[in-house]
Amino acid sequence: MNKKISRRKLLWGAATAASVALIRTVTGQSIHAAVPDPTKMPGPLPGPVGKRSPFEHPVRKPSDISSRSPLQDLYGMITPSDLHFERHHAGIPAIDPHQYELLIHGMVDRPTVFTLADLRRFPALSRICFIECSGNFRTGKETMTPQDICGLTSQSEWTGVLLSTLFREVGVHPKATWFLAEGSDAAVMTRSIPVSKGWDDAMIVYGQNGEAIRPEQGYPARLLLPGWEGNTSVKWIRRIELSDQPFMTREETSKYTEPIKDGKIRQFSFEIDARSIITFPAWPVQLEKGWIEIRGLAWSGRGKIKRVEVSVDTGKTWLPARLQEPVLDKAHVCFRYLWNWRGEETEILSRAIDETGYIQPTLGQLVKARGVDMGGYHLNPVTAWRIRRDGAVLFKPENWK
Repeated sequence: MNKKISRRKLLWGAATAASVALIRTVTGQSIHAAVPDPTKMPGPLPGPVGKRSPFEHPVRKPSDISSRSPLQDLYGMITPSDLHFERHHAGIPAIDPHQYELLIHGMVDRPTVFTLADLRRFPALSRICFIECSGNFRTGKETMTPQDICGLTSQSEWTGVLLSTLFREVGVHPKATWFLAEGSDAAVMTRSIPVSKGWDDAMIVYGQNGEAIRPEQGYPARLLLPGWEGNTSVKWIRRIELSDQPFMTREETSKYTEPIKDGKIRQFSFEIDARSIITFPAWPVQLEKGWIEIRGLAWSGRGKIKRVEVSVDTGKTWLPARLQEPVLDKAHVCFRYLWNWRGEETEILSRAIDETGYIQPTLGQLVKARGVDMGGYHLNPVTAWRIRRDGAVLFKPENWK
């Protein structure tokens, strides 16, 4: 027999349940904490810097040289600055912005040293674009999140000065075809860059998402090459030298090259190929039957994403997903697809098509084009999530070696 519950007891029970919440500490430990009724006492006063709710705990996954953005925990197209992925070659240098200098010399009419104040006096430009490490792909086990698989990509609004403005200021020689970008880190990171990219859309940026660029992202200034592999956007930029040939640095000879068939090596493969990944549902999500909005990110270093297609039947058929505006050049775009899951076992996938007509390949297609020993750079395969009958979502790993 059901016992009657008084309204007073019902309300008291609901209030008690609402007053206990799950909070995760900075170490990742989950604790239950009593939360007082917010209508019964004033909250904290405004502080000098905002902070996240204690109920929200997105974190990057760090290693000795990198940390990965939690793609599955993000909302929208912009990555919070403190969750932007990191990749370093010798740690993060501490640079006094008042002592910062950028030297531009070589095949120029007027070799010049620019201070940070000098850079900020030039006409400023802000643009939204992604940065992605060229080694952004991991596989191997079913229990991997989007962050584990390809979390070495992030997107910010960057603010700075066009490199073409500085090129005009120093008078770049017409015969200069390459420039060396050199960083201030202990590795003295250097890359050879075609001058044509400098005249196109390259920037020297000092702002990120409305604030000064973070130290991990190159404070006080970095080179930004929209759509190109992340290591070419040299952080803590201190020197640019113009020349009529590439400089053949360590990072473009022994590193950041890709083996291909017939014993050849692909070098200077700057552009990031079109890619997408479903960020929900993904491991460790547990699904229930019914309507589900499949969500994800897509991007291309060659321009805008034209469309994203989703398959909910292991790749047998593909249907168009909805792209969230604005769809920007060389930028992450959110896509969505509404799906009624009836409990069947299946695989869900996504593939991106950019405005050049390039279609994101499968891993098998990449192996066929490049060979088995294709190294770890510029891998952008279609990613599959396996949906079990019990609602478990697992990554479908693939091994090409």
